[in-house]
Amino acid sequence: MTAILGISAFYHDSAAALVVDGEIVAAAQEERFTRKKHDPEFPINAIEYCLEEAGLRAEDLDFVGFYDKPFLKFERLLETYLAYAPRGFNSFLQAIPVWLKQKLHLRREIKRGLHGAYRKRIVFTEHHESHAASAFFPSPFDEAAVLTVDGVGEWATASFGSGRGNRIDLTHELHFPHSPGLLYSAFTYFCGFRVNSGEYKLMGLAPYGEPKYVDLIMEKLIDLKEDGSFRMDMSYFNYCQGLTMTSVKFDKLFGGPPRKPESPLTEREMDLAASIQQVTEEIMLRMARHVHATTGMKNLCLAGGVALNCVANGRILREGPFDQLWIQPAAGDAGGALGVALFIWHQLLGNSRRAVTPDSQRGSYLGPANDESEIREFLDAAGAKYQFIEDEESLCDRVAGLIGSDKVIGWLQGRMEFGPRALGGRSILGDARSTKMQSVMNLKIKFRESFRPFAPSVLQERVHDLFEMRENEPSPYMLLVAPVRDNRRKALTETEQQLVGIDKLKSIRSEVPAITHVDYSARVQTIDQQRHGRYYKLIKSFEQQTGSPVIINTSFNVRGEPIVCTPEQAYRCFIATNMDVLVLERFVLLKEDQPDATEHEIDEYLAQFQLD
Repeated sequence: MTAILGISAFYHDSAAALVVDGEIVAAAQEERFTRKKHDPEFPINAIEYCLEEAGLRAEDLDFVGFYDKPFLKFERLLETYLAYAPRGFNSFLQAIPVWLKQKLHLRREIKRGLHGAYRKRIVFTEHHESHAASAFFPSPFDEAAVLTVDGVGEWATASFGSGRGNRIDLTHELHFPHSPGLLYSAFTYFCGFRVNSGEYKLMGLAPYGEPKYVDLIMEKLIDLKEDGSFRMDMSYFNYCQGLTMTSVKFDKLFGGPPRKPESPLTEREMDLAASIQQVTEEIMLRMARHVHATTGMKNLCLAGGVALNCVANGRILREGPFDQLWIQPAAGDAGGALGVALFIWHQLLGNSRRAVTPDSQRGSYLGPANDESEIREFLDAAGAKYQFIEDEESLCDRVAGLIGSDKVIGWLQGRMEFGPRALGGRSILGDARSTKMQSVMNLKIKFRESFRPFAPSVLQERVHDLFEMRENEPSPYMLLVAPVRDNRRKALTETEQQLVGIDKLKSIRSEVPAITHVDYSARVQTIDQQRHGRYYKLIKSFEQQTGSPVIINTSFNVRGEPIVCTPEQAYRCFIATNMDVLVLERFVLLKEDQPDATEHEIDEYLAQFQLD
């Protein structure tokens, strides 16, 4: 037996992953245990979980891998500061102590994190090598082109090459400071959202605006080539030398300073979001076409933070030259932990690889599961009122009926998801046919802005009926956006067509309005029996009861918090929000039965998004 632990840490979204004899056994982000969103600290808790899941101790490990090369990254940091000196001195003073104390001593940190019990080899792969390995090795393809796109690793900000059998070969790179991820993050920052976590908000905001600034971005900010590579005019940006993403020159170009976080959103932010989204899609499409022309491959694997831009992914699948697309569900830094472990097994040790269908990611259900006897013990101790439904079919029928009667359901089942998306293990569910559910779930349950769209979970065998996707097209990881079919859309009145900005939410756009974004798109998750078990049975029961094969699926958390991991966290979230029902495995709790249930108010910031 060969056990390999992969680690990502110290930058963004630390994680651990365990591979035993080539099989992915466990993977989890540290934030789920510490409850600090995007926790960058050494993933002690995630490591302990992975070892426990496999029944191993640190001394049983054969290899430990780290997802990038810290000395190369430090070289880039020093060269950048020297190039911009004396500007950037404050940024330098902030960054260097952490490097000298911790990041340059990763062997020591890893050994300390494993309590001194591990004394064998530690392997460091390059950042984009880890991304590429996480994209190709779990994929269902014997061979494929591989494209990785993110902010920055050591020097690379994007790379591509090919994967064949048990090897990946990256042949081309785009280098810092010219970066698709940092370009998008600059606009995230300028629009008042948090860098490295608010990019998905910007993507969700884009359809409310008009892409008025595309020509300006192309003319002033970037020189984009046909192959998708580009150079940025760094005088508009400040991330090389400063503590902000953009410069005063950027402010002047776009009519004023950055939006202050949690201040009212204006037309400018919506138009900027629409513009940078369109530019990013164009970059990704050009990259995909060039990668196809260079490699000659018919399949494409994607990873890196920009691969979480599911609107761009959807366009690559529909408009690009590749037959099939497979995207690592934990495409950001967390997935690097899995990538380095798989790289060691296949590429370093030379072990053979057999591609499996649908893939070897196991639905990305790689986190902790919960024992029902412990759930019962907790609920009894909390004084909770519940019903235990032993028969799975009866359970799914009961919950499907509650969804159909406009109830909002907290749903915790099986193992927790690895990656940023809730996939039916730690989800909040609702009826996609409801005209009020998007606003209710955003404002009263998630406590977040009502412009944020919800994703549909749809039976894979019915996906073609509702969305412009091929028959039985798989999208199990919620990483593809597709348009709602014309025959499912509702015609807008002349008055509705004139609505702008957030007011666009007032229009009912389809038969499933709660998951139809204002541009008639949806971030689709397909559900199949093989991967999704009880979750598939729930939606199948909902279809039998209502005729609709689709429900809302959003992550089980509130704004600013990581997705819940344990029944205790799920119960606290249930009590602290206006959720109607909580389902913990086979335990069903109704809010109206709970002794400490109260109605919760919308906070002042969110009130601006409340529609009449």
